[in-house]
Amino acid sequence: MLSWLNGWISGVLVPVALMGSGIGFLCYLRGGPLAHLRVVLRALTRRERTDGISPFRALTLALAGTLGVGNIVGVASAIAMGGAGAIFWMWVSALVAMILKYAEIVLAVKHRRVGADGVPYGGAMYYIRDVFNRHYPRVGRMLAAVFALLCVMDALSTGCVIQINAVAKAFEGVFGLPVWVCGVVLTVVCLFLVGRGVSSLSFLTERLVPLMTGGYLLLSAAVLILRAEAIPQALTGIFQDAFTPQSAAGGALGFLLNRGVRYGTMRGLLSNEAGCGTAPIAHAASDTKSPAEQGFWGLFEVFVDTILLCTVTALVILVEPQVIEAFAGDGVMMTIAAYAAVLGQGAAWFLAVAVLLFGFATVICWSHYGAECIRYLTRRPAAQTVYHIAVCLSVLCGSLLAPDSLWDAADFAIGTMTLINLSVLFLARREIKEETEIYFGG
Repeated sequence: MLSWLNGWISGVLVPVALMGSGIGFLCYLRGGPLAHLRVVLRALTRRERTDGISPFRALTLALAGTLGVGNIVGVASAIAMGGAGAIFWMWVSALVAMILKYAEIVLAVKHRRVGADGVPYGGAMYYIRDVFNRHYPRVGRMLAAVFALLCVMDALSTGCVIQINAVAKAFEGVFGLPVWVCGVVLTVVCLFLVGRGVSSLSFLTERLVPLMTGGYLLLSAAVLILRAEAIPQALTGIFQDAFTPQSAAGGALGFLLNRGVRYGTMRGLLSNEAGCGTAPIAHAASDTKSPAEQGFWGLFEVFVDTILLCTVTALVILVEPQVIEAFAGDGVMMTIAAYAAVLGQGAAWFLAVAVLLFGFATVICWSHYGAECIRYLTRRPAAQTVYHIAVCLSVLCGSLLAPDSLWDAADFAIGTMTLINLSVLFLARREIKEETEIYFGG
């Protein structure tokens, strides 16, 4: 039942909503920041001293949430289930969703609150409630609560179980380490980290994210240089397969039910989170004074996550196509095998460590997202304690459980969150346009 429902939510409603909303905002904002790239680049490269959480630190916390197994398992899963053409639709959804990431960050920063410790906080649940408060306060409270509950569910599934399962499988496949050992060790580490404030978590991600991203790109570049002759064929396969009908239905319906469209769009969304309202939780903690300027970092976030890292992962897999069939049901080992086929066993060791860093960074970030949603739903300290225990148990369970069914639950949760969030972005479009015009003087 859930799989059938996802076929319509993930395969029809979300792709249409993302594409339509993204194109609509591009036109409504007259390109927005994408029409002023020189100004955007100048703002992103400007160094400013700050006593709080800098815009860059907030970005690294958000990137820690997106640079997880979505870049490794998600890409491999998209290729295995949707074919090479899924990568094309991943690119399209990312390019269109850039403007949506900008829009949701602008709203989150504008509608954020300030805690007793002076650190700002916020997220989609706050601007959902605020946008509806003028005319339909009950609807706003209900939708914000639903969004928060779905985000908590996603934090425990996508943010914990799926991430840790990929880590455990990688260490079992490469080093022969029993999955339960990996689970116990990571659970103990999680006990010390989960529940720490956003300042401590962003301090950690500010150092971890650039290091693991740079290392992963260097390894990927080495593979693609050595297999350069296979890249043109891989790219040709992506574009040809993107428009190959895979459904018995014809016309527009057949296009929307195309597995490449569905899995490319949804795995791209799970990877960069654009439009679904989660990353604004991290960006709202920045001490930036300008909502629009913080939104620029959202553009950069989507570019790094999907256009850059997901693309190199996909190309490495596609230049070694034999791994797709050999590891069709195991995305993490499919990716590791593709790197190892070119660079040897040393690359497999490096990838296993990379999966560990990517996966656990995502656990850290998503545990913060869930905690902020619990904070929105209730201010009782006991609720935070119960949530932190649930996170640690999810980490332990992630090493032992097969997460196949959780992908459906994750798709449903993030798809529903996206539909709610995009609806609110549309209702708040004038606010977003005003902030954009204030910054660019339009």
